[in-house]
Amino acid sequence: MDASRPLGYWLKLVDSLISEQFTVSLEEHGVTRRQWQLLNVLAKGPATGGELTAALAPFFGEPPAEGEPTSPSEHLTELVESGWVQEEGHNFMLTERGATSLDRLTSIVDTMREESSAGVSAEDYATTVRSLRRMALNLGWEDPAAKAP
Repeated sequence: MDASRPLGYWLKLVDSLISEQFTVSLEEHGVTRRQWQLLNVLAKGPATGGELTAALAPFFGEPPAEGEPTSPSEHLTELVESGWVQEEGHNFMLTERGATSLDRLTSIVDTMREESSAGVSAEDYATTVRSLRRMALNLGWEDPAAKAP
């Protein structure tokens, strides 16, 4: 591979490889990458369907993996049916089973992250993330966390 390829090439390639690794690693646990992301949002506390959709908006810009639900609500329905998430009124929250499953999945994902960033210093990793965040802001992305009171 030629290191002089443009940024977009590397972003697409790495994202594709991450998605592929998530599919392989999480599939055996009956969860998709997007469902894992929903569980992580709910680990912070109850959220409405709209809040969950907004939190995962960047991940629904690309076509889903074959056979995967196409909307956050479909992913959420599967999590509710599995007993990992419950709905009360207009809010969704993790169940005890969902929290236990998320802990197990987080361990798997942490291992994947360690493997994918092997040989990259913590400083270089942090610089890369800061640079990508700055580029996203430059391109018009608005950080929802920056709007929080």
